[in-house]
Amino acid sequence: MKTRIPFLSLMTVIVFACANIGAQQVADPDFNPPIAKPAYAEGRGPLVMIDESHSNFHTAEGRYKPFADLLRRDGYRVQPFTAKFSKESLKGCDILVIANAQAEGEREDGSPPHPSAFTDEEVASVREWVRGGGSLFLIVDHMPFPGAAEKLGAAFGAKWSNGYAIDPAARGPMVFKRSDGSLADHPVTNGRDASERVDSVATFTGSAFQAEGASPLLTFKGDIVSLTTMGAGELKPDTPRVGVKNWQQGALLRAGKGRVALFGEAAMFSAQLAGPQRAPMGMNAPVASQNYRLLLNVLHWLSGLLGEK
Repeated sequence: MKTRIPFLSLMTVIVFACANIGAQQVADPDFNPPIAKPAYAEGRGPLVMIDESHSNFHTAEGRYKPFADLLRRDGYRVQPFTAKFSKESLKGCDILVIANAQAEGEREDGSPPHPSAFTDEEVASVREWVRGGGSLFLIVDHMPFPGAAEKLGAAFGAKWSNGYAIDPAARGPMVFKRSDGSLADHPVTNGRDASERVDSVATFTGSAFQAEGASPLLTFKGDIVSLTTMGAGELKPDTPRVGVKNWQQGALLRAGKGRVALFGEAAMFSAQLAGPQRAPMGMNAPVASQNYRLLLNVLHWLSGLLGEK
């Protein structure tokens, strides 16, 4: 069944989608939210490595600098990961963050095909590393990123829609709320105490996925659709779409001795100034004031500080 998208809503979505992939998008140097109780003493926490070896759109000193800085303030050690994934290169890494990886030579306009960003050997290495006790934080935004991460996601039972996840009724970011069930009641949303509780989270377009055996955190409610475009940002009223109601945009799962956090949107964990107006987008946006707390809680779960529900 096709869903008609009002023209104004569609144009608003296009603005956010283009901001998510376009130029004039820089990290907000003033983003510095409070952390009342850091998880670890400064520089004494687990080693978090942010992948930079697969043409990643988000890196520790680039669009994910606020992400990296926030984790450091919580006591984590954060470093870039610049090698291909293997048993040897993953030694010593406690938490591996992969945000919007791409295959080398991916077309700038995002048109297909979207080959895997990872070799079969790399996928096998990451799978075995997680099963042996490693923690993976895999973030896969709207197309073309789901195509690039398809093999790695499948290794953990996750399947992405390679499109743009959009709420036809929204005129801006999508908001997941505890009050309507789209934001789950889970140790990660409850935190270690009441001060870390999360009641709403905003996302900025992104993708939808399903993950077998996972615990949902962010679930699409209502008539959410995934628009399957032939190029980045080519969102039109007649763009093919599929319904993704009850699919996820955030979920957690266990794999062997390890843990995996899956998210279908990257800007939600950034803090950016987008476009000529330098509009806040990500954790610094007023509608996303609790996003940073969710990020820290996810890291606490990946570190083993928060248990299962």
